[in-house]
This record gives sequence, structure tokens and C-alpha cells, in this order.
Amino acid sequence: MDLDAYTAEHDREWRRLAELTGRRRLGADEADELVALYQRVATHLSVVRSRSPDPVLVAQLSQLVLAARGRLAGRSGFSWATVRRFFSVGFPLAVYRAWPWWTAVGVGFVLVAGFLMYWIAEHPENAVALIGEEAAAEAFEARFVGYYSEYSAPSFAFQLWTHNAWVAARCLASGILILPVFYLLWHNALNIGVTGGVLAAYDRTDVFFSMITPHGLLELTGIFVAAGVGLRIGWAWIAPPRDLTRGQAVARAGRSGVLVAVGLVGLFAVAGLIEAFVTPAAVPTGIRVGIGVLGWLGFLGYVCWFGHRAAVAEESATESSA
Repeated sequence: MDLDAYTAEHDREWRRLAELTGRRRLGADEADELVALYQRVATHLSVVRSRSPDPVLVAQLSQLVLAARGRLAGRSGFSWATVRRFFSVGFPLAVYRAWPWWTAVGVGFVLVAGFLMYWIAEHPENAVALIGEEAAAEAFEARFVGYYSEYSAPSFAFQLWTHNAWVAARCLASGILILPVFYLLWHNALNIGVTGGVLAAYDRTDVFFSMITPHGLLELTGIFVAAGVGLRIGWAWIAPPRDLTRGQAVARAGRSGVLVAVGLVGLFAVAGLIEAFVTPAAVPTGIRVGIGVLGWLGFLGYVCWFGHRAAVAEESATESSA
């Protein structure tokens, strides 16, 4: 690599980063620029270290990157620019990059839950053995439907929000061990499969899907994302990329997991509101299901649009830095 040419090409960006780092106050656009330049110059430093380890330039860029990192970490107070960047870049990009993982988790979950539902529906004696004949015939449907209106809607929404966020956090935190994630998924698939199978055995499949679909699409997708990202952390330990150590690979996947954990708090808040207010609402089933489908498609569209855009921008920045 021609070090002089590389320096001439990127010197303007380095000087701009130094200028922004030294300012006492930054506007929203300047804060975004600082973050982007910090990431870009960190890439420059990595390139210089690997291809032409000039000690003077490495020291200069290291000092610049550390100063910018300190400025970003030390910024106090609320910043709309940070929030905007998180929801337009950080969170959707982390979910977008992990899509093969959470898609595979979702497909596997649906297959397992569907098999359990079919097995119990085709063999009612299994349902009877699980909950008793009288309960299965008389009380289970009422219990299933009544669950969604047993508590006041605001209180129920809060309970659902905290419960789902806790399940997702457990999936992410235990991902390094892998097996606990599969246990959590199995437990949830078992609950859904048994519930659906019991209702199907008594010809109440319509009740099951009309009550679980409005909120379940978004809620379960959040669980799939958490589980997929958690498993990705575990896989980073088992098979790290060639250019990273195990510790570095796990740290990188873990940082992505933190972004996902924070972002899913918002997703589960929306899912909780739908489950508490929409699922038990006395309106036609088509309206309730339609609201749930719109929320689900909205999340998928958000991840695909913003995640893909952020991935392309990052790839372009990396190529221009190489």
C-alpha cells in the first residue's frame, strides 16, 4: 500500500474528526458526523496496522480514535441524535445482520409447535391426560379466552411487556451456552402447541388463532430475534471468524446483542399494547388480526429498509477506506 497516497486521500477526514472531537458543543448533524467519522477512521487505523504498520501514523490515528471514543462515551445529557441513530442505524442493522439466525429459529419453532398441536388434536387422550377431560371440555376455552381480559388493560400490558422483555433478555444472556436458549424456545413452543392442540381437539381452532394471531406475530418474532442473536453469540465462540480471536468475536456479537436487547424493549411494548387492548376487543376478528398483521409487517419492513440501508452505507465506507 502506498502510505503517502493513502494519507493524502484520507487526511481531510482525519482533520475533520479531530476538529469535531475538540468542539465543546455539537449539533445533531455534527454528532452524527462524529459517529460516522469515528467508525471510518477506526477502519483506517485497522487498515494501516495490517498493511503498512508505520509507527508514527499508527500512533497518530490511535490517539485520534481514542479521543473520539472518549468524546462519544463521555457525552452527557439526553441527545435526540443518539436516539435517532439508534433506531435508524444501530438496532435495525443488528437485527438485519442476524436475519438468517432468527429466521431459522422462527421456522423451527413453528414446525415444533405445529407438530405438537397436530399430535394433540389427533390424539385427544393426550390432551385429557394433560389437563383432565372435564377441564378440557368445559373450562379450557373459557380460561384461554378469559386470560386476555382477566386484568385491566394497562396493568396487563405492563405485565406482558416486562415478561416478554425478560424472556428475550434470558435468550440473549444465555446465548453463549446455547442449550438454555433451546430450552426457552421449547418451553414456549410446548405451551402454544398444547393450547392449540387442546382447542383443536374440541373444534375450536378458530378461537385459538383469532386470539393468538393479533399479538403473537409481533411478540413471537421478537422472541425469535432474541434467540437467534443469542445463538449467534454462542456460535461466535464455537467458530469465530479467521481474522478474530474467540474473545473478539464474542465481544462483537455481544455488542450487537446489547443493541437488540434495547431495541426489543420497544417492540415488546407495542406487542403488549396489542395483546392487552386489541386481542380481547369486542370487534370483528378480521380487524383484530389485521392490526396484528400490520404491526408485524411494519416491523419487518422497518428492519429490511433501515437495516439494508445501514449495511450498504457501512460497506461503502469500508470499501472507500481500503
